[in-house]
Amino acid sequence: MNLLGAHLSTAGGLVNALDEATRLKMTCVQVFTRNQRQWKAAPLKEADVNAWLTRLRAMGWHRRRGPHRVVSHNSYLINLASPDRVAWERSVRTQRVELERCETLSIPLLVSHPGAHLGATRKPGEPHDLTAAPTRDEAAGMRRIARALDRLHRELPGYRTVTCLETTVGSGSNLGYAFEQLARIRDLVREPERVGFCFDTCHVTAAGYDMTTDEGARRVLRRFGTICGLEALRVFHLNDSVGSVGSRKDRHAHIGRGACGMSCFRTIMNRRRFDRVPKLLETPKGVNGRGTSWDVANIRRLKGLIRRPAASR
Repeated sequence: MNLLGAHLSTAGGLVNALDEATRLKMTCVQVFTRNQRQWKAAPLKEADVNAWLTRLRAMGWHRRRGPHRVVSHNSYLINLASPDRVAWERSVRTQRVELERCETLSIPLLVSHPGAHLGATRKPGEPHDLTAAPTRDEAAGMRRIARALDRLHRELPGYRTVTCLETTVGSGSNLGYAFEQLARIRDLVREPERVGFCFDTCHVTAAGYDMTTDEGARRVLRRFGTICGLEALRVFHLNDSVGSVGSRKDRHAHIGRGACGMSCFRTIMNRRRFDRVPKLLETPKGVNGRGTSWDVANIRRLKGLIRRPAASR
């Protein structure tokens, strides 16, 4: 079974995202466990936690041993690469809260943006050199991320939630646009088994990796596997890209309505080793011209790309 779902709202209660996933017949889901645009978060209420865990068990999604069906995304405010000590400390504390909430809610995977080093940046529109060695600012930012993760791992021994560093478009001074940067951060961490990766198709395309042909898509995935290790690839974000290859524009589009190329999605959907990796949409919400939820329409399109015999899926 290919795990397919979307980022869903928890408005009105965390459990509502699970109810919506069930209603839309999804097989995985991503949520925010708190307001992602505020530093402070209200403590989890016991009733909300109990309702969430009860529903997880009823759905059969509570198992810590795969397949992992529930993913959280951390706050957009967190910057573990910040050179400012006060901002870095605040980010580490907030990331700790994210991990604690995931552990309480039995969420095994926490997608996290690597962070921005806030040093020298490329000019707008200037493409990345994906084979270049990191700049001094980039290298320093990666060390700060690793130091933050090491501290969190020391403070939270025994936690099972895995931090999944997400590929980025590399706008501004954001790290994670090159596969080598993600691999380097994990290599620097003392407990690398507690760190994985999230492969976002929009971000990878806009960063400059060309998956617009079947061979190109296979080449990019081989490169990711060689550098980062496919065993560490824990989550996919399946989003088409409004921006062209190498545009560095982080704007998501519906499947087949952007620059990723259907080959990008077709290649991922037909790799058996990815079947149990949660594949999550972060595409615009609403309904299409036929009145169908865009999440449902996008999932149907992804399922339609599977070319394997039904018995082997």
